[in-house]
Amino acid sequence: MRISLVLCAVASIAFGATRVYPGLSTSGKRIEANFIEGASSASPTIVLIGGMLGSDETSKFVTQEARTFEAQKPITRNFNLIAIPVANPDGTVLHFPPTGVAYRENAEANALWRWIALQGADLVLIAGQDFGLANALSDNTVAGVGSIPARVVPLKAGVLKTLPSLNASGAHIEMYRRRNLSAKLAAEGLAQAYGHTFNQPIYTEGIALIGQLKLGNLAEVQKLAEPYVNGSKNPLARPSALVMAGHLVFAELAEGTNDDRYKKLVLDAANLGFNANGEMKESFPFHDDMSDSFFMTLPLLAKAGKLSGEKRYYEMLSRHFDFMTKLDLRPDGLYRHSPLTDAAWSRANAFPALGLTLALSDLPKTDPAYDKILLAYRNLMSALARFQDEGGMWHEVIDEPGSYGETSATSMIGYAMSRGVKNSWLDRAYQTRVEQAWKGVLGRISSDGTIIDVCESTNKQKTLADYLHRAALFEKDARGGAMALLFATEMAGL
Repeated sequence: MRISLVLCAVASIAFGATRVYPGLSTSGKRIEANFIEGASSASPTIVLIGGMLGSDETSKFVTQEARTFEAQKPITRNFNLIAIPVANPDGTVLHFPPTGVAYRENAEANALWRWIALQGADLVLIAGQDFGLANALSDNTVAGVGSIPARVVPLKAGVLKTLPSLNASGAHIEMYRRRNLSAKLAAEGLAQAYGHTFNQPIYTEGIALIGQLKLGNLAEVQKLAEPYVNGSKNPLARPSALVMAGHLVFAELAEGTNDDRYKKLVLDAANLGFNANGEMKESFPFHDDMSDSFFMTLPLLAKAGKLSGEKRYYEMLSRHFDFMTKLDLRPDGLYRHSPLTDAAWSRANAFPALGLTLALSDLPKTDPAYDKILLAYRNLMSALARFQDEGGMWHEVIDEPGSYGETSATSMIGYAMSRGVKNSWLDRAYQTRVEQAWKGVLGRISSDGTIIDVCESTNKQKTLADYLHRAALFEKDARGGAMALLFATEMAGL
């Protein structure tokens, strides 16, 4: 099935249809769509749209056409149908191709445009006013995916019965190519675009370099790390949480080469958790109350303990874990980004997922902290599993299905679940979720490394709306590229 389906189906347009959410309107209303399966998942996909001026007679028309289609025997349905009765709940003026920052501006237009492209639709039919959507879909490479034949149709019953045979659209062909790319080729393609700079020792560059190491490109990574090793650059000149996580590449180099110079860089960073007398601080610095710190700090301390053999780093890891847990863990098992709001932002949960995973990978099973870290990891994976859509994605706000599927967070959570299955921290049933996540991520990456829907850099926000209105990037992004590359190397068994 080529559409992102929400796992928890609710009451829908017709018996047997599944409700999904292409996005949110400007006022925050969910745009609802309904998916009705054709004879085969390989059948063409048609999108039937109404309500471009708000709920009206076109909405009723789309609903009735969908019900008539659903009443057919599945084997006689020649295509998969996506019906969107009210595409513009607020009745705002739309422009296509959409302008403005997605999805903060022109929310409905941006959501429809990207979502339809990601379904690999073969034909789009629009009832009534279309604001130029039909021509825009037909004449453009939609969201960097491909063109999609589209037209306005009259409100005449039986419109779906009079369609000619459909050829695969440009969007269909491209989405098929993306989703069927091998993990090794995907990793190599991403490595062309990411992991070639280390101007700042921060995680967005460091994680990409770890991806390059997994692909065997040791010499290039050592060359980029050399200024920090030979002292011409001080990696701790401007210490921050981002820099702490950036030091993970030095840990990988230390383990891969047995060069103590890399080890020293790791220990220098980890030692910032201790005062001048060697006593542990209340928490590791630079966290700013944000759940990002589960990733920015715990793996570094675990590596420091592993490389040095000193238990004090594991003790600091345990203390910092307890400190951050009290700040940011919600009662339902998800994480808030900071105590400013309970919003379960995408990376506010993906950072703990990845951080706990990497820490567990290096924390000795005999260490007193191991069992509680493992329990926290399993609890988070269980909580996150409830919110993965059937297209494999986790959303910009984890528990708001109308928010967009976020690519960097899905990459991080997919990686975390994969490591859990391989290390027997999770049941084998999670492997299906890993594979779904991988397909979802693949569909959002173009051949040149451009990625759809990576949330912009985000400090702690004050409200749920603030997180819902963060820009969804559609470009080459170091953050999204690094995490997608890490996930790709994992899926390729590297």
